[in-house]
Amino acid sequence: MEIRDGFERWREDLERAGNEDESPAMERTRRRRFLLDSYLPFEKQDTFHRCKAKYRLFGGAAGPGKSKALLMEAVLQANENAGANTLLLRRTFPELESSLLTYFRRDIPRELYLAFNDSKHLVTWRNGSTTRFGYCRAEGDVYQYQGAEFLFIGIDELTLFTLKQWQFLTSRNRSPGKNAFACMAGATNPGNIGHAWVKALWIDGRPAPGMEHAEEYDRADYVAILARVEDNPIYARDEEYLRTLRALPEHLRRAFLDGDWNLFAGQYFDNFDFGRHVIRAEEAGLGRYWPRHISVDWGFEHPAAVYWHASDGQRQITYRELVQNHLTPRALGEEIVSRSRGTSGETETIRSVYLSPDAFAQRTGSASIAEQIGDALSAAGLPRPERADDDRVAGWMLMYQMLAANEWVITDNCAELIRTLPNLTRDATRIEDVQKRDGDDAADAARYGLKSRRAPVRIPLEARLADRTLSEDPTTRAMQVRRAMAEDSKKRGPVYFAPGRHRRH
Repeated sequence: MEIRDGFERWREDLERAGNEDESPAMERTRRRRFLLDSYLPFEKQDTFHRCKAKYRLFGGAAGPGKSKALLMEAVLQANENAGANTLLLRRTFPELESSLLTYFRRDIPRELYLAFNDSKHLVTWRNGSTTRFGYCRAEGDVYQYQGAEFLFIGIDELTLFTLKQWQFLTSRNRSPGKNAFACMAGATNPGNIGHAWVKALWIDGRPAPGMEHAEEYDRADYVAILARVEDNPIYARDEEYLRTLRALPEHLRRAFLDGDWNLFAGQYFDNFDFGRHVIRAEEAGLGRYWPRHISVDWGFEHPAAVYWHASDGQRQITYRELVQNHLTPRALGEEIVSRSRGTSGETETIRSVYLSPDAFAQRTGSASIAEQIGDALSAAGLPRPERADDDRVAGWMLMYQMLAANEWVITDNCAELIRTLPNLTRDATRIEDVQKRDGDDAADAARYGLKSRRAPVRIPLEARLADRTLSEDPTTRAMQVRRAMAEDSKKRGPVYFAPGRHRRH
């Protein structure tokens, strides 16, 4: 049966049913049956719609029709309950436009609703109910719904949202009448910044880390309907689509093909909370004289990752990000200089630059990577790079402890670091370490910045000179030694970070 033809028949039956002497509950049951018969959901979609839980999760692999089910649930709720408001959300507008709004325009017959306000993305149904399509790009965007009341709230790709956003939206989920049941639902794949809290609430059946009033958590309220691509008869027979999923990197294949919620079993930074540890860049309030330093993980084919850090005496604030591949050492140094300049063109006062140790050993021609980056920095008045402390275990533990103590926050313009941190898992053979994988450059660079500042590496003078005396010509080499010793003697001692104080050694 064509969806449009089914909706036409459904609307006619509703008009007839409205003239019959039925109780409100019987009428809602009839409406839902007509709509489901017209929509023809797949088996897992049907299970999702018939579930009576307060909070539903339609989660798992890519392709089982999660977004479509979420849209149709909002249509169901709005048409079953006259005068009700429903809300559908994505994290960004482009995502909203390419999924939920596209499905609405394509699949919902114009005759079914009274009006659609394209600028407000608001549907008004014939019974007076509404469905609003919205997005929450920033953490605080959920507050635009303060004061509103929604019978149903559906969040597509829920793991792109934070626990704080979810908890606020539950306060907007209310029933307009005694015969209606207020509920919420999320549709998502495993992974992304919200993986840990979503998995805790629906898969593990426990309060999420950082959840306020965890004692109020009721396991019975949270029901997960797990689905895989095979549950969609269309994609189950699409070998080209399946082949694409099988070819993904291991962690993405497990998420999108298998719907594996244990993808991040052993998640290292299980205490990372977007609401606590991420702030708006414009709200960082960086003081002019706050100590600042830079950390760099060198890479060419793999991206080079660079972070700028400042201290307010209580916290370390990671406030700027550069993640890019195919930059030569000098080009990377020049890009760091460019981004260290304010809007007035004045270069920030940077106390130290910590660079991954491998950059001191690698060379192109007669100069090491570190020397070439250093030349570009030095020419602009920035300090030459120092070897970063690469004690992995101690570095990860320090980052974990600083997150737990709220001593480290990240501004929201550091998108790659925010994406990477919650996806890091423990090494199976060395439990205190993080499992190395492609794409962890951002985390390594941040680790250098925090660990080197807290506990700098002591490099013997001979090693420091060797890094900068690379020429085979004896005369040139002697000149390099003298220059290196002069720079070394003038270099500031490392500054230790500790909450509330700074000291030099």
